[in-house]
Amino acid sequence: MNAEIVAVGSELLTAGRLDTNSLWLTDQLNDLGVEVVQKAVIGDERARLTAGVQDALARADILFVTGGLGPTEDDLTRDAVAAATGRELIFDEAICAGIEARFARFGRRMSEVNKRQAYVIEGAEVLANANGTAPGQWLAVNGKAVVLLPGPPGELKPMFTRECLPRLQAFVPPLAIAKRWFRVAGMPESDLDQLIAPEYTKYSNPVTTILASAGDVEIHLRARCATGEEAERLCTELGDKILGLLGSRAYSLDGTPLDATVGRILGERGETVAVAESATGGMLAQRLTRVAGSSKYFVGGFLTYSDEAKAKLLGVPEELIAANTAVSEVVAAWMAANAREKTGATWALSVTGEAGPESATGAPVGTMYVGLAGPSGTEVKLLRFGGDRERIRGFVTNAALNFLRMRLLGLD
Repeated sequence: MNAEIVAVGSELLTAGRLDTNSLWLTDQLNDLGVEVVQKAVIGDERARLTAGVQDALARADILFVTGGLGPTEDDLTRDAVAAATGRELIFDEAICAGIEARFARFGRRMSEVNKRQAYVIEGAEVLANANGTAPGQWLAVNGKAVVLLPGPPGELKPMFTRECLPRLQAFVPPLAIAKRWFRVAGMPESDLDQLIAPEYTKYSNPVTTILASAGDVEIHLRARCATGEEAERLCTELGDKILGLLGSRAYSLDGTPLDATVGRILGERGETVAVAESATGGMLAQRLTRVAGSSKYFVGGFLTYSDEAKAKLLGVPEELIAANTAVSEVVAAWMAANAREKTGATWALSVTGEAGPESATGAPVGTMYVGLAGPSGTEVKLLRFGGDRERIRGFVTNAALNFLRMRLLGLD
């Protein structure tokens, strides 16, 4: 079965509010074998909302409408869904009494406008709301299901779990789902897709999704089958083919991020790491230390943003910086080697470069040097990235972590 989600509220069309409910609902529905094929955000306008519900119902087996169940004049979900399905709104005395009792428990008197929340679409089942005044509704329409849920996540999530999930389990044909989640470093999204597309395009099941962020690409496989064994078999079959093409560039087979992967390898080897950062301003240290247990392998770091700090804290000769600028291979090498020597760490990473928006050294914006000092000596990589300042810093941080990962594994 397929589903659609309509999020209601003019505030969700502004920059200040995000529709997080649909992401959570999608995850829950996918676990039931239901594919969410379309989402829409519609403002508080009755005719537009009515048309949106009608359009979604023409396509989807299940429609979730979230928000717009409050007591005010701009809460129009009940009215719009009733109009879209050609049904009446019926006032429910029991719901009204329950809302009044809830207000009374908090020593308050129910406002007259709250009676709007006691209207139920003809033929709908009421979904109890233990955390608010707006009940949800479950409506059967020509073999399809329309579900009205409140907008606040603290009300929507428990209502879905307690009220919707049992109904969905009875409504949705049983399907088993298997998932695989790979993460890849050191490879642009377009190159990765060109490499693996000849394999994954042969399959309509599992479905393959590729997601890219700064220097990190995720591959999600999801199979839906009548049995768990068949779903797992399909995911494993395609997943093994993809892994065979990716080789060592796939650093995680379960979604674990790169910083945690590097930390795990360091911990297994009983080795430590230090950092010396310029352009990244502490981002590399933050990535390494955000992992629980990182104190076992992260020794410390140097934040040497200025040339003076590089000289005083890391001992990089001033004449070396003057002759080569701070954005150079030789300075990156000194930073890494001296950070390792001063901390006694097994490994030390350094980053120096031009993150922009302007260049202070004459090197093109996006020019980055990553140094790595280890038991066998020091090496430096020259990397170039496009984009804005934060994108460049994110890319080089990920590249530095992957540089260390590859050397820890003895890979080039």
